[in-house]
Amino acid sequence: MKYVDEFRQHKLAKRLSAAIKDESDPSRNYNLMEFCGGHTHAIFRYGVQDLMPDNVKFVHGPGCPVCVLPIGRIDEAIHLVEAEDVILCTYGDLLRVPASGRNSLIKVKAAGGDVRMVYSTQDALRIARENPDREVVFLAIGFETTTPPSAVAIQQANAAGLKNFSLFCNHVLTPAAIQNILESPEVREIGSVSIDGFFGPSHVSSIIGSRPYEFFAEEFQRPVVIAGFEPLDVMQSALMLIRQLNEGRYEVENEYTRVVSREGNQKAQQRVADVFELRRSFEWRGLGTVPYSALKIKKMYQLFDAEKRFTLPVSQAKDVKGCECPSILRGAKRPTDCKLFGTVCTPENPMGSCMVSSEGACAAYWSYGRFRQPVQQSA
Repeated sequence: MKYVDEFRQHKLAKRLSAAIKDESDPSRNYNLMEFCGGHTHAIFRYGVQDLMPDNVKFVHGPGCPVCVLPIGRIDEAIHLVEAEDVILCTYGDLLRVPASGRNSLIKVKAAGGDVRMVYSTQDALRIARENPDREVVFLAIGFETTTPPSAVAIQQANAAGLKNFSLFCNHVLTPAAIQNILESPEVREIGSVSIDGFFGPSHVSSIIGSRPYEFFAEEFQRPVVIAGFEPLDVMQSALMLIRQLNEGRYEVENEYTRVVSREGNQKAQQRVADVFELRRSFEWRGLGTVPYSALKIKKMYQLFDAEKRFTLPVSQAKDVKGCECPSILRGAKRPTDCKLFGTVCTPENPMGSCMVSSEGACAAYWSYGRFRQPVQQSA
């Protein structure tokens, strides 16, 4: 299969592993953060960490939009179903994310709430057309990758006069999160982590391009390499990061040239700009309140904004006691550092969002058996 099989070749993986070992400086450590959960799963699924020398470590970041959504926003979505009697449409991995009091959207559905799993915004629009006497709300979530379809849905609803459709917007922005990890005092309170370089997210970068990361490379002296999702993509990107660090360079390089350009998808960017604008602040699980890190619907489309159409309670819910998701999301801890992991917290009984989403770090550890490895105690 083109662009898949050739990026999983065993011989090339061995050659890349040898090159990384030869070029890494044994007197220093290389802590490389993969922002995207897709990279985390590729690393675990194909055993990429096992092909690295001991001084090259992967740090798992907040690259899962389901994982970084705070409990309060789930509580508000539940309120829409229970108090406003809406049909709530959303993607499947959001249904089991724990809300306050161990509640969740799937439990609300089981109790009779009209919560429906959809595969796209078009499914939600269809449900709104089929139920003209009901309010239909699409619980929108995701990084820059899933934002353009939400923009298109609002424009289509507006053009069709579909007045019973609205969108509960939870779209967040990748560059703001990276900046927050590097400089935020609130993040440092959770625990310090040394990050030498970043794997730039793949799908996000296909929309926004590689240019937005140039600021971080220059301002924070951290190299960024846009990496594809296949194992050889990750390994080649690790080699590119190591070379930059060895040479004292801090640049943005693009390994994923078969998909990502410097400018990105400008048509998609324009769609987003037409419908959305920046929020002044937004809460991220694990990062706290991050300025200008999320989007809201513009005033001209406020008819389709669920936050304008309905009165939503302000929720300040906290994570389950003992759950280390906040620290895991910003790279300060690993899933095996959490006392709940693999005991009371499993995919069948998740305590935190990192175990729910298919892109979550805890789910990756569980799925590929990394929790069975002995945990190395830090000095």
